[in-house]
Amino acid sequence: MVDKNIISFFQQKRILVTGASGYLATNLINALKDIDCRIIRLSRAGQLTPLEAKADIKDIAGDICLRQTWTKALEDVEIIYHFAAQTSVYVAEENPLADLNANVVGMLNLLEVCREKEYKPAVFFSGTVTQAGMPENLPVNESCDDNPITIYDTHKLIAENYLKYYCRNNFVSGAVLRLANVYGPGPKSSSSDRGVINMMMRKAIAGEELTVYGKGDCLRDYVYIDDVISAFLKAAVYIEKTNGNHYVIGSGEGNTIADAINLVADTVTSRTGQAVSVKHIEPPRPQSSIEDRNFVADTKEFAQATGWQPQYSLEKGINKTLESILKTYQNL
Repeated sequence: MVDKNIISFFQQKRILVTGASGYLATNLINALKDIDCRIIRLSRAGQLTPLEAKADIKDIAGDICLRQTWTKALEDVEIIYHFAAQTSVYVAEENPLADLNANVVGMLNLLEVCREKEYKPAVFFSGTVTQAGMPENLPVNESCDDNPITIYDTHKLIAENYLKYYCRNNFVSGAVLRLANVYGPGPKSSSSDRGVINMMMRKAIAGEELTVYGKGDCLRDYVYIDDVISAFLKAAVYIEKTNGNHYVIGSGEGNTIADAINLVADTVTSRTGQAVSVKHIEPPRPQSSIEDRNFVADTKEFAQATGWQPQYSLEKGINKTLESILKTYQNL
């Protein structure tokens, strides 16, 4: 449930959400749809599922790499959630130029149209904790040096720095939330290397064997989607404090990959009565070295700025995700 401060803040606001058919955008729009506001859903196709909502919802088709898309979409917009992106580390390595266009040029076009037209929206961008590279010390906070080791993370960091520059020069306001491993109900990720918990849960429900690469002993911070959406909403409510900054967003809990997948298996077995096996296998080659990282988030700085706190442990979040997926299957 959205709290009263958030409802009050977003009343009558004009909000643009890019990548509107994607995982983050779908969940954010669902959180806002019963507030009396205007939501503009921007997607490449423009043909999105109709939504019963109190909000006034408008759909726009456009390519974020083209300036005319932003010229059409930005007029009178007060808040932008820029979620449109290419999200695969491996696709970025195969085609760095395409990744640059999707993850950097789109941001720069957005900001330049704002500057030229003298629009001053608040822009919120979905970054990734892997922009920091391979941190030596855990947990990781905002003071950690950035040393990206992939094309994908390099481009995400460039886009973040563009947004910070335009914020410093008062062309726009905004903030970046660097997200840990997000999971929970919502549409499937378009990238096979994203949404692993959700993918494993669907496989478990289907009676398939789950796989863990190697020992699966690397630590991950799995953060539930409702906590992530709450963070994006609060970042806007407290823009006077969050403006121009980036924040690390996670649950603050570290779990090994193997423990997380075993928890998925055990939860599905407990709920459905069907045994789910987990097998350790050799990872595919080539595999990015970013897969060998350990990560746990320190979210104190964002909590101090906004009052946000994660509400879901991994066990609670997996149970909620399972309930949602089973309900979807029952309604088919």
